[in-house]
Amino acid sequence: MDDYSSELPGKLLSDLRRAAYTVKGAESVTVVTHIDADGITAGVIAAETLRRLGIRHTLRFERKITEETVADINACTDDLVWICDLGSAYMGQFVRSGLVVTDHHVPDPKWRSGQSMLEAFGTVHQLNPHMYRVSGSYEVSGAGMTYLLSKAISPDNTDLAYLAVIGAIGDFQDTRESKLVGWNRIILDDAVKAGDITVSNGIRYFGRGTRPILQFLQYGEPAVDGLTGNVDACMGLLQMYDIQMYGSDGKKRTWMDLTDVERAILTDELMTRTVREEDRKALFGELYSVTRYDPRSCLGDAKEFATTLNSCGRYDDAETGARICEGDMFALEDAESNRKDHRKNISLALAYVKENKLLRRLNHIQYFDAGSAIRETVVGIVAGMILSSSDAVPDMPILAFADADDGVKVSARAPRSLIDRGLDLSRIMSSAAESVGGMGGGHNVAAGATIPEGKEKVFLEKVDELVAASLSP
Repeated sequence: MDDYSSELPGKLLSDLRRAAYTVKGAESVTVVTHIDADGITAGVIAAETLRRLGIRHTLRFERKITEETVADINACTDDLVWICDLGSAYMGQFVRSGLVVTDHHVPDPKWRSGQSMLEAFGTVHQLNPHMYRVSGSYEVSGAGMTYLLSKAISPDNTDLAYLAVIGAIGDFQDTRESKLVGWNRIILDDAVKAGDITVSNGIRYFGRGTRPILQFLQYGEPAVDGLTGNVDACMGLLQMYDIQMYGSDGKKRTWMDLTDVERAILTDELMTRTVREEDRKALFGELYSVTRYDPRSCLGDAKEFATTLNSCGRYDDAETGARICEGDMFALEDAESNRKDHRKNISLALAYVKENKLLRRLNHIQYFDAGSAIRETVVGIVAGMILSSSDAVPDMPILAFADADDGVKVSARAPRSLIDRGLDLSRIMSSAAESVGGMGGGHNVAAGATIPEGKEKVFLEKVDELVAASLSP
């Protein structure tokens, strides 16, 4: 880690070295990780690190930390449990010896390093950016923290940096500045030096190597007035500049198939037609290509790679996502089925909320209850998309409810403008959930909770009260 000595806090470096010593001294390890792209990449980084050390290990995926999960971790007979992209919010509930947590969610405020008896023996290690006054929302992800520990274990593990980049992008950590910043930037540099990621600048629409150019323009986000959603206008723009939609081989051309001149022309048109400065910033920025794969495949672009992993995890198939990260190309067939299901279900979910007019408001929040109609694993995505649509109040947090096996799942999202005013959804969801006998946490801009059935009304009133208090002058 010597090459990080001027870029990372000294306290973090020493904590990483101590945790690395603990990991290398274990004979058996259980890795527990989240099911989304950040969690899958984090879990694979941890598992591959252990494999290279010759340490016997198992990889376990969890949607969230539950009381059962906590009990299983505490009772695990392996020398060490390594929790990735999860765990920080529940540190006060872990009582076992031999624990490493590499997470980026807001830590349990009731747990303090040094207060645990286990900590005195150096067997409990929590590596979380919030402990070093660094944001876990956009400066480093769970996979990023896991990678930093992996590199502390062995500098040879820099070939895993690209997975941490994909994890960060899967958690939308590049959206705030239209590029990766903070510790993510340090990890990105490792991936670039390893030859696994290339960085360029351009239009940040999804599908630059896979979507036909017409659909690329039609469905791009952020929306461009007069183009987005209007197939005739998009076709007219292409015809105006004689940009062909088909190549000489008869196949539909993608953004990457266009010439440099054609891309420059369309980029100028898109930027000129985008009025809001916030949208202009989101429209143009850094792009990250994964050099290990065909640039026109779903793995050639970091954003599409992450989406592929997310589609696996959200449909109870995180194992397939892990296989892809491990280089198993046969897993792509299963992943493509997940991707199709994901796109279909998101589309149906959005239509369900809109057609049934489910969106409701209190004084300071808006919300919808999807019941069993939308999967708990995708309701947060739907909430985020509703928030950015014309159906929602743009400067008000949104909450979404969905039935879950262990109660009611709540996902919350907030616009960046409110975060800049001091709103912290993680603390609000944690406090409100605790008040009704549930558990919650996450990030300031995106958080979640699980609450008992029948407590939704009381929970909403508490969240509304906390949001009001947070935003009061």
